[in-house]
Amino acid sequence: MMPEIYGSNVFNDAVMRERLPKNVYKQLKRGIDEGREIDPAIADVVANAVKDWAVEKGATHFCHWFQPMTGITAEKHDSFISPTYDGRIIMEFSGKELSQGEPDASSFPSGGLRATFEARGYTAWDCTSPCFIKTDGSNVTLFIPTFFCSYHGEALDKKTPLLRSMETLNQQAMRVLRAIGNNRSKRVTATLGGEQEYFLVDHKFVDQRLDLQLAGRTLFGAPSPKGQEMEDHYFGSLNERIASFMHDLNVNLWKLGISAKTQHNEVAPAQYELAPLFGTVNVGVDHNQLTMETMQKVAIQHGFACLLHEKPFAGVNGSGKHNNWSMVTDDGINLLNPGDNPHDNMQFLVFLFAVVRAVDKYASLLRASVATPGNDHRLGANEAPPAIVSIFLGDQLTDIYEQIENGGASTSKHGGMLKLGVSTLPALPKDSTDRNRTSPFAFTGAKFEFRMPGSSQSLAGPNFVLNTIVAESLSEMADALKGAKPGADLNGKVQKLLQRYAKEHKRIIFNGDNYTAAWQKEAAKRGLPNIRNAVDSINTMMDKANAEVLMKHGVLSHKELEARREILLENYAKIINIEARCTLSIAKRQILPAALACLKAQCDTAAAVKVAGVTGKAAGRLAKELGALADELDDAIAKLEKEVTAAAGVSEIGKKAATYRDRVTTAMAEVRKAADQIETKASAEAWPLPTYATMLFVR
Repeated sequence: MMPEIYGSNVFNDAVMRERLPKNVYKQLKRGIDEGREIDPAIADVVANAVKDWAVEKGATHFCHWFQPMTGITAEKHDSFISPTYDGRIIMEFSGKELSQGEPDASSFPSGGLRATFEARGYTAWDCTSPCFIKTDGSNVTLFIPTFFCSYHGEALDKKTPLLRSMETLNQQAMRVLRAIGNNRSKRVTATLGGEQEYFLVDHKFVDQRLDLQLAGRTLFGAPSPKGQEMEDHYFGSLNERIASFMHDLNVNLWKLGISAKTQHNEVAPAQYELAPLFGTVNVGVDHNQLTMETMQKVAIQHGFACLLHEKPFAGVNGSGKHNNWSMVTDDGINLLNPGDNPHDNMQFLVFLFAVVRAVDKYASLLRASVATPGNDHRLGANEAPPAIVSIFLGDQLTDIYEQIENGGASTSKHGGMLKLGVSTLPALPKDSTDRNRTSPFAFTGAKFEFRMPGSSQSLAGPNFVLNTIVAESLSEMADALKGAKPGADLNGKVQKLLQRYAKEHKRIIFNGDNYTAAWQKEAAKRGLPNIRNAVDSINTMMDKANAEVLMKHGVLSHKELEARREILLENYAKIINIEARCTLSIAKRQILPAALACLKAQCDTAAAVKVAGVTGKAAGRLAKELGALADELDDAIAKLEKEVTAAAGVSEIGKKAATYRDRVTTAMAEVRKAADQIETKASAEAWPLPTYATMLFVR
């Protein structure tokens, strides 16, 4: 069954080879593999083959599928039909329609790149990411992955800078490979495996909660009597309803050629994870966007809501997205594979040190790539990496790093065998290093795992930053090694360069517990930046070094970079404003009325008890507590209303975002504090919202 299903809705290499003329297939394949521009002369042939394949699968429409700065995807559907002179239709799809589209550029976030009256924008086919068929209800559509730019060529999406960064990484990596004597490889590509964490909640509970509907997270909720403290959910047995959802999710993803591999219960109750196999970085980004969309669609079919917010529930772990990144050559070499003796693997060490240097020099830019209001609830909250960027290398590579720092590496630690003391169990081969789940940027064997991205965000931003900063390090290395003669001369120059880098960047290496207060103090001594919130982090994009590296490699122009800063700050302000207004609506229309109703009932009870001649201490005490909390809630509501009005009146976007961060979120917290205390005292029948215990544990 699986071989027939996998990739069945993808115009992949096998389908291209079958349906395209041999010469056209070779030209298209060469363009895809070597990053060349596709000859317009073959576009009509490719378009006709794609159309025939799609129509056979029931498609009536096609769309250019792109990723604007909203963080989600966008699609404009056009039908294949073309009327004929005799009142009939034919199914047509031209090379021009495949290659280029024209959506409205003024209706998407542009950060000032486009005025409202400047509406023209273009989508252009990304031939390196395959076309696919998607079914939504009865609608079957051919999806064409594209990038999105303005009339004047500025990037208005997340994919364009990613593709640019892939090209610069390839160029600089190839310069280094040639400098160290690799004359076989012809191209280097970044790879991505994006793990996705998510929550599933019964949809009937979401229907009763405006905060989950509009903000994607609970803005109110007292802790459940049981949370994750028993550590019994992680890798636990799957609930049948959850397992059925996962099965259907996998089938849907496999049809799209998405290699969903691993699924399991995560740490928090109602939390789960899916992990795919590696793929080319831009395809991996596309696949992650499709994975999130498919999760939400399949969840509804099973009566669930899929929550992708970084922190849907206070007091239990939030969700992240682990960005497993590496570099591979066209002839199959993983440049971050240490091999059996990494101390003697020059190619590996050069690329390893390029990554270390990049992460240390541009830590604030890497941090900015994951700066969102949702991630502010997660980073540094003893459940995810802190806001301090550091690198975990493990025992083996740290030992080699220190040897290089002290003059040169001559040995590699090996793991040996692990004996379990049970005669029926064999000795297990032991890895040469442990793993560190608290590290924000960890070497995990032939790849680095960047663990800071939030669960709801596009992986395009973190990866175009990572590609670019590593390309910059490789560029410096290529310059330093230029002209080195094979043998002693090259070895000496490489050793000298790596020794310098080892000394300059040892501060970024940390193999301990990133969650401790002691590490925060130590990181400050080392001079590592600790940027605690999204607003401050977004602003670092315009720091001189950060802006220059992106501009130098042609990934973003200064104008495009300024636009992205404005878009991200505006997005922050809008999200907090929605959350604040939602907080006010729930507090004023549901929680305060419920509190007053409970107060009235309690006062009536206290009065009745007194008439009956009973002591009634409990009734009186509870009435006083409810009355005081209702007043506290009412005062907090008034304060939040005032702060929201004041924030809305701030015009400059930097100050506006800071006002929402400093004043509105603080006022929201005060409303929640009073409301959550009321929940613990109000009768269960009177409480208007599904509780944490209900949402997290009822299946």
